[in-house]
Amino acid sequence: MSPPDLVLEQGRWEELGDIAGEIRRRVFIEEQAVPVEDEWDGRDPDCLHVLAWRGSVALGTARLLPDGHIGRVAVLAEARGLGIGVALMQAAIDAARAKGHTRVELAAQLQALAFYEHLGFVAFGDAFMDAGIPHRNMRLELGN
Repeated sequence: MSPPDLVLEQGRWEELGDIAGEIRRRVFIEEQAVPVEDEWDGRDPDCLHVLAWRGSVALGTARLLPDGHIGRVAVLAEARGLGIGVALMQAAIDAARAKGHTRVELAAQLQALAFYEHLGFVAFGDAFMDAGIPHRNMRLELGN
């Protein structure tokens, strides 16, 4: 359940990219030291993007790739623990279901495995490094 004053907006990179990109820059590039070339993979124009707003302030973002992968889930440090990540994930999962996907997958940072498991995702395969951070692949069957 998302916070009552949270508004989720979905759209294309051309519409939401400036704001989503700034959130990702702050979380991934500044906070987590992800190399710039790893963060900007060229796939954003093909994705559905979700922004989480509280009033006029965007606090988080996520993207859904055409193949049903969810990625670039980022919530600003000052807004963590408020249910924003869950709301972003639910919006991405609902969008995937609406597009006819029967499952969604993501690459989770190991420190976030429990967060995704709480949403019903199951880890598979071995841990791997991505942008210098250990990850595992995870899957959620949607049962469409």
